Amino acid sequence: MTEIGIHLTNPLSGRRLAGKVGLPLPETEARIANIHTGQILEQDEAGELQVRGPNVFSGYWKRPEETERSFTSDGWFKTGDLAKVDENGYFSIVGRVKDLISSGGLNISPLEVEKVLNTHRSVLESAVIGVPDSDFGERVVAYIVLKERCEPPSLKEIQDKCREHLASYKKPSEVYFVDQLPRNNMGKVLKKKLRSGYARKSGFEF
Repeated sequence: MTEIGIHLTNPLSGRRLAGKVGLPLPETEARIANIHTGQILEQDEAGELQVRGPNVFSGYWKRPEETERSFTSDGWFKTGDLAKVDENGYFSIVGRVKDLISSGGLNISPLEVEKVLNTHRSVLESAVIGVPDSDFGERVVAYIVLKERCEPPSLKEIQDKCREHLASYKKPSEVYFVDQLPRNNMGKVLKKKLRSGYARKSGFEF
């Protein structure tokens, strides 16, 4: 991040674990906090990654309110990344807090659902968002780009695939097949655009 530079890394000499962003650098600290209460979480629980150390910036230029929102009362910077830490102290990034879906009081990581969807034989890539729901607050909606010459799987087939690997409440309630996902110049999927496209119901052209 611009605000902190490099903070976590796999060790030069030592274990390098696939899917992990590694350990805090010397003289830096990292922890995982509940996104609602701020309570520090145990290992393998997803929450917001918070960091502290001499590499962390002191605040946003002439934006004191933004600076105050970005730090905890005890001086930890709230990165906005959704992360976990394992029993060996290795951190992994599992999404962004702003993309987290809250359905019926339960948190759902879009990245977790996307990883399962992407294992389907017909799926090239996917993007998952939360949309408003009158009963549960939010529900899961998936956008899928199919592999060439593949037929769209049914909603039931997609849901059954998710149930094999995830809790049932994490399965998509709707699936839309698109030619491509909207991206910025860096290749990042623009989920805000997906959400606005869903709200417009205008054929999902991006």
